[in-house]
Amino acid sequence: LGVIIGLALQDTLGNLFSGLAIQADQPFQIGDVVTIENKGSGVVENISWRGVKIRTFQNKLIVISNSVLGKEAIEVAPRDNLNARLVFFNTLYDNSPAHTIQVIREVVRQVENVSTKLRPIVRVKNLGDNGIDFEIKYWLDDYSKFNDTDALIRQRIWYACQRENIKFAYPTRTIHIETKTQDNVFFEAGNEVFERLSSVPIFAPLSDEETQKLAEASLVRVFAPDESIVRQGQKGSSMFVIHRGTVNVQIKENGAAKTLRTLREGDFFGEMGLLTGEPRTATVLAVDETEVLEINNLCLKPILEENPELVDSLSKIIEERRVILDKLEEHTKEREIADKTSVFDSIKKFFGLKD
Repeated sequence: LGVIIGLALQDTLGNLFSGLAIQADQPFQIGDVVTIENKGSGVVENISWRGVKIRTFQNKLIVISNSVLGKEAIEVAPRDNLNARLVFFNTLYDNSPAHTIQVIREVVRQVENVSTKLRPIVRVKNLGDNGIDFEIKYWLDDYSKFNDTDALIRQRIWYACQRENIKFAYPTRTIHIETKTQDNVFFEAGNEVFERLSSVPIFAPLSDEETQKLAEASLVRVFAPDESIVRQGQKGSSMFVIHRGTVNVQIKENGAAKTLRTLREGDFFGEMGLLTGEPRTATVLAVDETEVLEINNLCLKPILEENPELVDSLSKIIEERRVILDKLEEHTKEREIADKTSVFDSIKKFFGLKD
């Protein structure tokens, strides 16, 4: 009888003592992400003297007895710790590694749930047979959301590479045939860009020939949902015309983002950056996938040099637009400083035009 009772209590006592050991050592807490070999990973929901309940990322519940758990190797990502993740991608050898690292690091920094306490690391992992292999190391505010964050980072990498003409490497066993060269899969025909720019009020003083030159020199950029196109305080040297999509114009107010207005297809922003180099007075975020035309100051400079009288026309339009915008939003500190100098003088100085 004693043997039977002893055998019956063996598992119970094993769970009890293992549970006491877990409570004493506290290798993990409720809310931590744990990975147990051959059993999967998930978030710890409950710890008792009998066992542990873990909610998997497929929303299943795993219940493991303490006696079994005590024999397993457990990987723990504490919820109050900055836990890191690795994401990989590769590019062709034609692309500059330094430029790629700079672009991708900036993109990763802006992804939600990526911690701002530690700067993401982007580095060359290997020089492979097909291209340059890169490794991204970043830290999460909430490690339980690592799957979503990994996916969002991969999405942002794709968009950034499209904008910067960074090409992904193809396996050598794949035959990749291009019948038409395209710098950007979203590139629109020249006449569509011309028509879009012709509808922008500040370019009204330009002749058709001048607008065509601007259209040929402009760049097509595509941004992912919730990705920033420009950031408040950032140095400006270009403006943007929305060709497709929607954006929100936001400013920081008491540490929180405040949306001033929403812009849609045909609207434009950043004209002061293009014409005067003024820092961005607001952050512009893509609401959905958004395609914009970017006009850089280098595109406009030859036109102004050939036709200096345009400066006067452009400055008057900008002044009128400022009056309208000031009714929609409060003056920012940057704008008040810029107002001390006339738009006309600022344009001439920025483009180095002589009197």
